[in-house]
Amino acid sequence: MTASPTDSSPPAHAPLAGIHVVELGANVAAPYGTEVLGDLGATVVKVEKPDGGDDARSWGPPFWQGSSAIFQYLNRNKRSITIDLKDEGQRELLRTYITDHADVVLQNFRPGAVQRMGLDAATLRARKPALIYCNLGAFGRTGPEKDKPGYDPLMQAFGGLMSVTGLPGSPPVRIGTSIIDMGTGMWCVIGILAALNRRHATGEGCEVDASLFETALGWMSAHVASYHASGKVSGKTGTGVAFIAPYQAFPTASGELIIAAGTDALFRRMAGALGHPEWADDPRYATNAERVAHRDGLITDMEQALAAHPKEHWQAALEAVGVPCAPLHDTAEVLAHPQTAALGIHQAVPDTDDMHQIGLPLSFDGRRPPILRRPPKPGEHTAEILNPYRKDTP
Repeated sequence: MTASPTDSSPPAHAPLAGIHVVELGANVAAPYGTEVLGDLGATVVKVEKPDGGDDARSWGPPFWQGSSAIFQYLNRNKRSITIDLKDEGQRELLRTYITDHADVVLQNFRPGAVQRMGLDAATLRARKPALIYCNLGAFGRTGPEKDKPGYDPLMQAFGGLMSVTGLPGSPPVRIGTSIIDMGTGMWCVIGILAALNRRHATGEGCEVDASLFETALGWMSAHVASYHASGKVSGKTGTGVAFIAPYQAFPTASGELIIAAGTDALFRRMAGALGHPEWADDPRYATNAERVAHRDGLITDMEQALAAHPKEHWQAALEAVGVPCAPLHDTAEVLAHPQTAALGIHQAVPDTDDMHQIGLPLSFDGRRPPILRRPPKPGEHTAEILNPYRKDTP
C-alpha cells in the first residue's frame, strides 16, 4: 500500500519530483545532503530515534521555533518518522517501507551499525536491486581508520585543512562553516544523481560511498599539487593564497577590502587606480611570479597607499577600472545587501513564525526552487507514513 502525503508536495516540474529518499542520518552531513535532494523536489523521509530525534535538535542555543537553529536549516522539505531501531519488528517495518517506496537511502550511522541492524546496502538491495544506497562515512570504507567515527573539526585537522587556514604563526583555526560535513553531503548528492542517471539507462541501482576524510582531501587538492611541484609543504596565508599576489584583504582607512588582481593586466589597472602606475613597471612586480616572490614588499606598498582613504573610495576606484574587489561583510550585512534581495535566495519558510533561510543556490530556467515545507517535528509523520504497514492498523 502506498502512503501518499498530499500536503506541500513538490511541483511536477521539480527536477527530482517522483524520487523518494529515506534518510538514516543525523547531525550535519547526511541531513544536508538530503536537504539538497528535498530542495530539488525529492520526497524525503527522515528516520529519527524516538527519544528526542536527531541529536542536532539540541545543538543550541540559539533555538528557533522548537529545535536548534542548525537543525532547522538542515531539515526543511522533509517528513519525520520515529523508529526504535533496537526493535527488530520496527526495523522490518522500515525495510518493507524502503522496499516499497525508496529510490535512494542515505545513511551516516557509525561504522558497522547498519550491518548489525540489517539496514545495510547488501540487505536492502537484495530485496530491491534498483535501490541506490549511499554510505556517508568518516574515513572511508577501507583502511586502518575505517572503523573510527568522525566530525567536521576532526577532519579539518586530520585532512590538513587546519594547517593552511589562518595567519602565519597563528594557532589552528577551523574554517568558520562545517565545510567538510556540508561538502560531503554535496558529494553524496552528486554520487546519487550520477547513480540515478545510470539506473535510468540500466534499471540497476548501486552502492555509493563518500566520506568526510575523502572530502577533506578533495579540498586539499591545490596544496597537494603545490607540494608535488615544489616539495614544500603549504603554510597559512591568511586571507590570501600562496600562488597569486595581490589576492587578499587589505586594511583601509575604514575597514578591510579584498583585492583580487590576479593577472598582470589587472595589476596594472590596480596600480593606476591606487595612484602608483609606476608599480606596473617595477621589475619586482612585473609578473605574478615576481609579485609572489616579493609579496612582503608589495603588501607593504599597498597598505601604505590604501591607508589614505576609506574602503568605499577604493572600491569605487577599483571597480571603475574593472579590478575585482569586495568589502568584508558579516551575516547581517550580507543579508541586507540588495544583491541578496535581488536573487530571491533568502526565502520565507511556510507555516512558521517568520522563519527565513537561505534557499537552494541553484535556479532552473530562471526559477529557484521554493522552500515548500517547514522542518518537521520529531516523528510528525510517523502515523501518516507507517500506519498502512502496521498489522494492527485497520
